[in-house]
Amino acid sequence: MASAAALRCWTSLALGTLLSLGCAAPSNYRDWSPELAVLPYAEWHGNQATVHNIRDCCYYLTDDQVVVNRYDKTFDLDRLQAVDFIVVPFGQMPWLAHTMLSFDFGGGNRLAVSAEVRLKRGQSYHVVPGFLRAYELTYVLGNERDLIKLRTQYRDADVYIYPTVATPDQARALLADVFTRVNHLAEHPEFYDTLTNNCTTNIARHIDHLTPHKIAPYDPRVLLPGYSDRLAYDLGLLRRCGSFEQTRQRAHVNLLAAAYRDDPQFSEKIRR
Repeated sequence: MASAAALRCWTSLALGTLLSLGCAAPSNYRDWSPELAVLPYAEWHGNQATVHNIRDCCYYLTDDQVVVNRYDKTFDLDRLQAVDFIVVPFGQMPWLAHTMLSFDFGGGNRLAVSAEVRLKRGQSYHVVPGFLRAYELTYVLGNERDLIKLRTQYRDADVYIYPTVATPDQARALLADVFTRVNHLAEHPEFYDTLTNNCTTNIARHIDHLTPHKIAPYDPRVLLPGYSDRLAYDLGLLRRCGSFEQTRQRAHVNLLAAAYRDDPQFSEKIRR
C-alpha cells in the first residue's frame, strides 16, 4: 500500500510539473547565468553590420570560474569569405552533440555563432528537461577564443571544425538569416527543445531558408546531431579531404587548440 501511495504521489508531482511547465511562457527576464545574461543583436545597413554584445569570456580552471567580457564590432560583409561548421560530440553520448557556425572575414577576423540553452544562475543542462520547457533558447555570438576553448580546454570535449563549400554570397545570406533570428529572439523569446528547437535544428532551418528542402527536417542525423557532420558530408556541404573518416580526422582541433590556447592567432593556428 505504501508503495502504491508513493507511486501516486510521484505521478501527481510529475503531472503537476509537466502542467506547470506547459503553462509557462518563455521569458527574457530571469536571473540568468552571467555569461548568458545579455542578449546579442545586430544592426546592418548595406554591407556594414554592427554586432552588439559579442561574448569574449575568460575562464579560469573551470567553466564556472569566468570573467565575462562583451564588445561591439562592425563587420564589412563584403569581406566575408567562408563559413565553418563546428561539431562538439557529447563524451558519453556521441550520438548527441553541440553544433556551431563560424564566419570568416579574413585576417583572423571571425564571428562564431552558437544556438544553445539559456541557463539561469546555478542551473545545469540535462537532456530530459530540455523536452519539458525547462530552458529558454539563446544565440551566443562570440569569438572563437571563448566558444572553442570553453569546450576543448575547460569541458574536455572533442571539437571538429569543418570548412564548408559555401560561397561568399551564400555565407553572407546565411549570416543575414542568423542576424534576423538573433534579433527576433531578443524580442520574442522561445523555449529550447532537445528535439525540435536546438542548436542543429536551428542551423538546418537557416540552410533551408536559403536552399529549401536541402535537409530533410526529420533526418535522424538532424535529430541525433552527433551524426550531423556525416549528414553535411553526404549532402556535399563540407569541403572533403578524402573519405568522411579522413575528413573528420583532419577536422579535429583539440591538440592544436591546446598548443595555441594563448596565441593571439588562435583561430588561424588551430586550422591546418
